[in-house]
Amino acid sequence: MRYNQLGNTGLFVSEFCLGALTFGPPDETLIASLDQKGVNEIVGRSIAAGINFFDTADVYSFGQSERLLGQSFKDLGVKRSEVIIATKVHCAMGEGPNQRGSSRGHIMNSIDGSLERLRTDYIDLYQLHANDTVTPIDETLRTLDDLVSSGKARYLGLSNWQAWRIAKALGIAERHGYMRFETVQSYYSIAGRDLEREIVPLINEEKLGLMVWSPMAGGLLSGKYGPGAPGNGKGRRNSFNFPPVNEDRAWAAVAVMREIAKKYDVSVATVALGYVLKKPFVMSVIIGASCMDQLEQNLAATGLKLRADDLAKLDEVSALPSEYPGWMLERQDAGRRPAPFVPNS
Repeated sequence: MRYNQLGNTGLFVSEFCLGALTFGPPDETLIASLDQKGVNEIVGRSIAAGINFFDTADVYSFGQSERLLGQSFKDLGVKRSEVIIATKVHCAMGEGPNQRGSSRGHIMNSIDGSLERLRTDYIDLYQLHANDTVTPIDETLRTLDDLVSSGKARYLGLSNWQAWRIAKALGIAERHGYMRFETVQSYYSIAGRDLEREIVPLINEEKLGLMVWSPMAGGLLSGKYGPGAPGNGKGRRNSFNFPPVNEDRAWAAVAVMREIAKKYDVSVATVALGYVLKKPFVMSVIIGASCMDQLEQNLAATGLKLRADDLAKLDEVSALPSEYPGWMLERQDAGRRPAPFVPNS
């Protein structure tokens, strides 16, 4: 297991982050399914494999995910200083109009609930789960800064924001001296590389850490679906078709992934994760598991040594179509950058 900086901080997190979306009673999406015993087994194996980073949210199983994760650390005798806990705020936690969003009131109320459920005095990484189009960014940033000052949160992150809005928030934080966002949690997979258009250049420029959610596109890249699938493709994707993907491009990528998986004697899922782990702009990849077999397949990706030609094939088959203004910028920039200097041998 490798460890990377959390954004532009001195804190290091494992390249795999265990996501707690599967923690809780069964629901209609077929995602949550683990009780306390199952959670303890998954968390214990993850820690043994070197994972020190855990991601949840108040809305997951309506608070049960946080509660199960917090209890798991206690049951396993894990020291608080040995784990990095990330949780999120924004989504509806009740019927009232003020029980959702990124307002000062909702954030202040929500973090206390998360702290209680997680059985901790502080959140290592407190993240905005979504983009609030109503609350002014200034109000949200001031509130988050107050949480850091109070010691309830140590670092800040966001999820599912547009690049321009992230840039605006960073500018406001710098102008007022607020604690800035250090991480961006976004969807990214070989079947959905849209992040590379605007978000990736931004995080590289601003030294933000990228946390990838759904690296297997909601199970679509598990090998159970599409042409050549060994089974009938039963699984969560059939009942909860999310996130949306261009299936023509996805099946072409899966076909190449099958070849590579066979070459290295690993699963297609392991190749999907290995591809994302190889991207230099990725800080940590969030993995979820509802059973030990899934977790072991995921963990195997840390040992997969994809060669340059493997990565080139995967990049080529999953390449994004050219989009404006990208193709114009490439054309205008042609010849402007000098060729790299090659010393005489």
